[in-house]
Amino acid sequence: MAVYVLHDYFRSSASYRVRIALNLKGVDYRRHSVSLVDGEQRTDEHLARNAQGFVPALDIGGGRVLGQSMAIIEWLEATHAQPRLYPADPLARANAMERALLIACDIHPLNNLRVLKRIGNQFGADGDARDQWYRHWVREGFDALEKLAGEGPFLGGEAPDISDVCLVPQMYNARRFEVDLTPYPHLVSADAEMRALPAVAAAAPEVVKE
Repeated sequence: MAVYVLHDYFRSSASYRVRIALNLKGVDYRRHSVSLVDGEQRTDEHLARNAQGFVPALDIGGGRVLGQSMAIIEWLEATHAQPRLYPADPLARANAMERALLIACDIHPLNNLRVLKRIGNQFGADGDARDQWYRHWVREGFDALEKLAGEGPFLGGEAPDISDVCLVPQMYNARRFEVDLTPYPHLVSADAEMRALPAVAAAAPEVVKE
């Protein structure tokens, strides 16, 4: 079987969640770093892989490259069934996706690098203002997510699901931007349970940074 190639950036939240999913499922892959800071995502070479100029992009061989982290993880679930990241029960699956998309669609897009640059360049926001912007959207999302979390040890119960995969990178970023996590004991606990798993620990930015 061909080894997949994950084109990613070590601190990209979307890339981080794909690394977690790949590792949890025991999928063999190698990384190719695309530096967002140096603008490598906008090169012709990378745009040929991902028309949006985003990471991650997963090359699965045969000239086929997948983009969008949630689409990649859904493909992994369909092609590498175990361990499940999407519950079999329809209601549990919908609940897991509600939590996951709260992070991936409502928190993360407002706080990614291109948005932070835009509010600085277009509206003159300085570093402090950008940090306040970042923390506001994390807190707003986490306030809701804390209420949606189950009793644990993971967000959905006894085993990690897609929402836990999305949680870990967002918690990493929350700590980077010094968000007070005291109001979110369920999130802190689920994140700790996830990061204690060797597959998740191996995906951490500080581990994969080149």
